[in-house]
Amino acid sequence: MRSTAVNGQVLAAGLFLLVWCCSRGHVGGEEAVSSPPNVVFILADDLGFNDVGYHGRDDMSAIRTPVLDALAGEGVKLEKYYVQPICTPSRSQLLTGRYQIHTGLQHGVIRPPQPNALPLDEVTLPQKLKERGYATSMVGKWHLGFYKDAFLPTERGFDSFLGYLSGKEGYYTHDNTFKLGGTVMKGYDLRANKSVVKHFRGHYSTHLFTEKAVHTIKHHDRSKPLFLYVAYQAVHEPLEVPKRYKIPYAHVENERRRTYAGMVSCMDEGIGNITKALRHSGLYNNTVIIFSTDNGGPTQCAANNWPLRGEKGTLWEGGVRGVGFVHSPLLPASIRGSINHELMHISDWLPTIVAGVAGGRLNGTKPLDGFNMWGTIRGEVPSPRKELLHNIDPLVVHPYYPEDSETDQDAWSEMWSNHNLIAGVPRFQRFNSSIRAALRVGDWKIQTGHGGSWKPMPHPNSWTPPPESGLGVVNPILRPGQHLWLFNITADPLEENDLSDDYPDVVATMLDRLDQYYQDSVPVRYPSWDPSANPALHGGAWGPWE
Repeated sequence: MRSTAVNGQVLAAGLFLLVWCCSRGHVGGEEAVSSPPNVVFILADDLGFNDVGYHGRDDMSAIRTPVLDALAGEGVKLEKYYVQPICTPSRSQLLTGRYQIHTGLQHGVIRPPQPNALPLDEVTLPQKLKERGYATSMVGKWHLGFYKDAFLPTERGFDSFLGYLSGKEGYYTHDNTFKLGGTVMKGYDLRANKSVVKHFRGHYSTHLFTEKAVHTIKHHDRSKPLFLYVAYQAVHEPLEVPKRYKIPYAHVENERRRTYAGMVSCMDEGIGNITKALRHSGLYNNTVIIFSTDNGGPTQCAANNWPLRGEKGTLWEGGVRGVGFVHSPLLPASIRGSINHELMHISDWLPTIVAGVAGGRLNGTKPLDGFNMWGTIRGEVPSPRKELLHNIDPLVVHPYYPEDSETDQDAWSEMWSNHNLIAGVPRFQRFNSSIRAALRVGDWKIQTGHGGSWKPMPHPNSWTPPPESGLGVVNPILRPGQHLWLFNITADPLEENDLSDDYPDVVATMLDRLDQYYQDSVPVRYPSWDPSANPALHGGAWGPWE
């Protein structure tokens, strides 16, 4: 049960939000609404589905997010919104509008010493917005490759950048250590544009990135619309936060969860400061604020996705169903404060922002997998999206089957004879269900492979309640060697009832669709580590080495 102090603090925060949410236009004089609008896209890192207040308060979570609750409550909550299960793929799809099977980023994340990156022939969201005259600025985590100078954010469409290039680092030190066997590579990772900036050591990154975002808003040249991409480090590991943010969660016994909750609160405060800066600068009335997580929360790092199944890294709903909302005074009054249950995916943001919000053109990109959802978000039309591919990763194969079974018809026959779903269908013409993949079509979701994550995790297939609930992990009963699941995800969003034995025709159709995607995919690009990347060879900092 929450303490009186916690309730009082939450009430005070709520009253504070009510005051500034109701004070539109009286500070600094809001500018007249013009076109195209400013866009502020805020991306949280590893935020669990149950770790935002408006979800968690009904599902035993102690975490409170009064700013996010207020913004979402006055905007449109996206409650059938999907992301990718890990960092790099989500960020690549956000900035290109294209599935990772079309960019070669199907497997894992980009590691610091890997000569890998988002391909240069992919047109990015900020590049398209610059065609509409936008000033483009990025703050925070990149994680789309940096082994050559051409892959840095300021070469991919951003006018300015303050942040780090790799996947994680110390919140105070800004150091990232990569270990592989006996090899250890450690380096500093914080840049302003292309230059390493070491004077921010000791500056907590959530505060730093918030301050930079506020500075960008205050000093924005209003002759241009603004696109500001704030990719917070929060709430990715390591679990670090100033002590004062943990005080409201003193009643939470689990120390890691208490720290994680404080990290969420610190980020929530930062988003409030960004929103206040928009108001004080007179930009708010012509701004669209978008909030999203990049993937589900990792339960081993104290995040939580309850009541969804699975976690970060998995293709269960807990790994791919994300927290997301849109907040703007430009939204019709009739849909502010509403919940949108239309199917939407992170790959939809490029066409939605460029064509929908900014009124730009989508020519010049490669074929997009995303859809313009602006009319759907505004409540005007149903979602044009009827299906979404979660992923196909041919580098992760169920250990029950040989990895070369894709071209071995005898192995294919053995595989299908061990599964009674495709009777009467030529067995070698179906998608190899030993490959890790998942697809959503209408109400149906199919998942193949071994289940779980692309790398070992404690409870990848389970339902994990928040530590403060006092409840234990609920583990599923898995059939030995099982490599295929089918769910009616609309009726069963918690993925409790596998229907693969009951609907063989649906399974066959879904496997055919997966195979179509697979045939249209490009080879996975996941190169070996390059010793030339060692920061010791580059002044002690991570950065381009080729």
